[in-house]
Amino acid sequence: MAAILQFTPTHDAMAEQLDRGLSRVQVRFNQQLDSAIEPVAALCRYLERYRGKLLRPTLTLVSGLCAAGRDDDGAITDAHITIAAVVEMIHMATLVHDDVLDEAAIRRGGQTVNALAGNEAAVILGDYLISRSFHLCSQLDTQATALRIGEITSTVCEGELLQLHHRGNFELDERTYFQIIERKTAALIGVSCEMGARHSSAPDDAGRLFEYGRRLGLAFQIQDDLLDVVGDEDVVGKPLGRDLEKGKLTLPVIHHLSATSDREASLEVLRGCGTGRTSRAEVRDLLESTSSLTLAEERARKLVGEARALLEPFAATTARSYLLALADAVVSRNR
Repeated sequence: MAAILQFTPTHDAMAEQLDRGLSRVQVRFNQQLDSAIEPVAALCRYLERYRGKLLRPTLTLVSGLCAAGRDDDGAITDAHITIAAVVEMIHMATLVHDDVLDEAAIRRGGQTVNALAGNEAAVILGDYLISRSFHLCSQLDTQATALRIGEITSTVCEGELLQLHHRGNFELDERTYFQIIERKTAALIGVSCEMGARHSSAPDDAGRLFEYGRRLGLAFQIQDDLLDVVGDEDVVGKPLGRDLEKGKLTLPVIHHLSATSDREASLEVLRGCGTGRTSRAEVRDLLESTSSLTLAEERARKLVGEARALLEPFAATTARSYLLALADAVVSRNR
């Protein structure tokens, strides 16, 4: 199984436990997408290429263990497995749709669904994933979870629509940027943690773990934005420099435009990204001239510090230790 955290000896037992749990999640995921229509089934099988760090299902399982205050396999219930599969389906749907919006051809080193089968098939496949996720979620004993997941899925769509509205807007401010990433990225990561706690019969801890996940998600997106500028395409597994090509302003760019002494010259460079006149190296040098990359890194680390602080009241279990380490891994990752 893929993982965002490189395991230390302290987390070896947790790694094995998560591997067992995530294997169950993958079985549940595949069962839900097992279509009798072969062209549909083939596209669903192709989604294996999209599977990456499994951050959201991992957070559901580990948050459930943390809230339960115990690390044994029995603390991961069938409901946890279902929710973990649901959040991964929703996340996968957003990736498929994002690739259409970005006209992306490569993800995780392979063809995107839209490059393979066309935009129409990719859009409907993303819709199919969301439909199947709600079908699965509705099988839980309580409909409260489905209502909450539905609310957050709507929030994710709002974030994507808000980002689309501001494409090419070089007047975008930090407040609006954070509104976008809180909705399109952080909300789903937050609810992944929240539902882990709720289905460990720990409703009082659910809000705290949602806030842990929300801050983690914000830091995760800022790190993604940084990798788009400074990352290695062979490591990240997709073309980089796409944010500015598609008119998406990110935190380091927003900061640079507010700090530079020659805004017009900077705009000339940044607008050249969509035409091929400006290289990633030129953008990196521009952002480094105002320490904007450093500021974004510091903002991500501050959010991680806030996320870690939210875990202080929990019992000192291996699960809690894993969540602490995972928070640090979010801002040190290179893919």
